[in-house]
Amino acid sequence: MIRRWHVAALALLAVFALACDGAGRATPGASGKPEPTRSAAGYPASMVALGDSITAGLGACLAYVACTRNSWSTGTNEAINSHYQRILDKNDSIQGNAENLANPGAEADALDDQAKRAVQLKPQYVTVLIGANDACAGRVQDMTPVDTFRAQVDRGLARLRKGLPKARVLVVSIPDLYRLWEVGRENPKATEIWSRGGICPSMLADPTSTADADQERRESVRDRIDDYNTQLRQACREYGDRCRWDGGAAHRVRFAIDQLNQFDYFHPNAEGQKELADVVYPGRFTW
Repeated sequence: MIRRWHVAALALLAVFALACDGAGRATPGASGKPEPTRSAAGYPASMVALGDSITAGLGACLAYVACTRNSWSTGTNEAINSHYQRILDKNDSIQGNAENLANPGAEADALDDQAKRAVQLKPQYVTVLIGANDACAGRVQDMTPVDTFRAQVDRGLARLRKGLPKARVLVVSIPDLYRLWEVGRENPKATEIWSRGGICPSMLADPTSTADADQERRESVRDRIDDYNTQLRQACREYGDRCRWDGGAAHRVRFAIDQLNQFDYFHPNAEGQKELADVVYPGRFTW
């Protein structure tokens, strides 16, 4: 959930991504023979993930790059038990048919372009998690206005509804960044990295300060994320029967410090991705 000014630095590290990412293909059973075909009714045969760096798995492997194999949504690492892995356990047809279009630094205005690409892939299941970057501005006054955020989300969802009328869409709430500050503010390494790296300054600048102005700033970001989540919930409801809201499950996750990667103490590590996958998994796909 980093902002765009960090993307250039990530590009320099992209050469290491292959060491972190997988090919997205399942392997035969221990006997070397193909496992029995599974095709439970109702489970999708293809999926696409949209969003920002949390869904891209930034820092969830051994380098500070996107690591989609550990993504809560489309991850191929069985240890994550991603949505892809859970569906694969029910329906073999999804094997290799999961694309991750999430982009580190993406804000809500990127959703429409991601949705356009998703429509071309014709998935049966789409996950959407976006909005943290809209709140993680350099200053509180630079956060995306709520009305603008809603218009951008509506634009992306409208493209999905028109282009993928039969696909099921899961809209996930924005994690609680105020909670992240609470669990990391007394960790010297976390606060050093937040300050030195300029991580989400609207929330995490001067992380150890107890001044009223700093607390008011953090509460403003917290409230803005609550507003964004309200808009995401309402946008999903207006989308129609094919959209499902996570009920705020991702926002309620109480991430511990050991569930965050040690590159930025901001994005979930593999354990955090596993937790997220679990709490927002819809279980069935009959909505």
